Amino acid sequence: MTPRPGGTGLDAEDLDVEEALALVNDHRGPAPDDAHGNGSRRDGSREDGTRRDTAPRREDADREAGRDGGPAPAGPGRPRHRAAAWADARATASRAGRAGARAAGRAPASVPLDAALGLTLAAPLAALTDLPSFDTSAMDGWAVAGPGPWAVREDGVLAGHAGQPLLADGEAVRIATGARVPADTTAVLRSEHGRTDAQHRLHATRPVTQGQDIRPRGQECGRGDQLLPAGAPVTPAVLGLAAAAGYDTLTVVPRPRVEVLVLGDELLTEGLPRDGLIRDALGPMLPSWLRACGAEVTGVRRLGDDADALHRAVTGSGADLIVTTGGTAAGPVDHVHPTLRRVDAELLVDGVRVRPGHPMLLARTGEAQHLVGLPGNPLAAVSGLLTLAEPLLRALAARPAPEPYALPLRGEVHGHPHDTRLVPVVLRGDAAVPLRYNGPAMLRGIAAADALAVVPPGGARPGQEAEVLELPWATAGIGACFT
Repeated sequence: MTPRPGGTGLDAEDLDVEEALALVNDHRGPAPDDAHGNGSRRDGSREDGTRRDTAPRREDADREAGRDGGPAPAGPGRPRHRAAAWADARATASRAGRAGARAAGRAPASVPLDAALGLTLAAPLAALTDLPSFDTSAMDGWAVAGPGPWAVREDGVLAGHAGQPLLADGEAVRIATGARVPADTTAVLRSEHGRTDAQHRLHATRPVTQGQDIRPRGQECGRGDQLLPAGAPVTPAVLGLAAAAGYDTLTVVPRPRVEVLVLGDELLTEGLPRDGLIRDALGPMLPSWLRACGAEVTGVRRLGDDADALHRAVTGSGADLIVTTGGTAAGPVDHVHPTLRRVDAELLVDGVRVRPGHPMLLARTGEAQHLVGLPGNPLAAVSGLLTLAEPLLRALAARPAPEPYALPLRGEVHGHPHDTRLVPVVLRGDAAVPLRYNGPAMLRGIAAADALAVVPPGGARPGQEAEVLELPWATAGIGACFT
């Protein structure tokens, strides 16, 4: 995208209202009625035509005046509330998850192998047997004893058959891959490396060495050997290893339980948008995404804009994590903050300096329970999910953090003047290609994306490296992720 002369180079679709105002009013900061960036117009009305409260919250005014005992935000373009830096918010979420796991004190669970995919080992995986547990043939061919040529016996050795012939020197017997080799076998001669003559004698077409193509007992491990440490993620390959090592069940960290509360009277669950109502995109999307993050979704409840219903849902939830959608700003029907005050929750993150999604929040609602409040705009909600929910769930599930990495950007990415920006990208070779449809209310870009690029304040030039957050299904496959 080519910057306009004298402008910022930003198209209107790239920014929400607050971002645009931050650029226009950079000398004096965002306008009071857009301090929370909830998709509202400057006149205080929402995009659906309803009004929102344009007065700043009392706690926001107190913070700006420094009356909460902390320094008042200062300087051009600073947000009205004490939003956390993006990296700090993720670190806070991870710490909260670890604290929640300790407070919950949930015992490790023993689950069947077919229910363990995506979980984390709560105990080391030690071999229950030697692998292999007996000498086996690594190839189809002949088991031979002594030097050749060999007289071929009429019987054969198949995998899974207990009876094994005894071989004398100069004898050979047909054998299948995985079959137990007869006692006194010198080697296994592959089918393609031998020929038989008219007298049914076997001749090797290349030299034969002692132990050739035989997997000796204990070659991979001995009984009691540690195969994997506690904390290792259970992948499809781990399931195979566990089965081979004799396991029927695995001791794992239980999945964190998550309840999703969808807020908003304007949301439809079916059909086309009509009469000022819109389809709920987050109700269908979030459960699968949370499962990809290792969670057990215990329920999805649609509460509308009902403060008492939200209070009952929060106080009655037994989930480790409650995820709400929308209602995180300060409008007349934004009930998340008042509900958190009503239940005496501890706000750990109240806004994040990231676009889209900066009015996200994280609160401790109980000794072992947290709430993540996501903005209502779909891509903003994805941003909140990856910023706060994913690190918290990873810590609750004792899953290791992925190694961070960066890729050069194939194209310019415009940034916010003060905040980190998360932009959908596709990965092509050794570069990340930014996608166009990246507005806060858009899902078209993220639906085609492999990852999100972490763009620093001010933007990034073509070729500049940016941290990449891969989407779980982009590399592991749908079936492996959604467990």
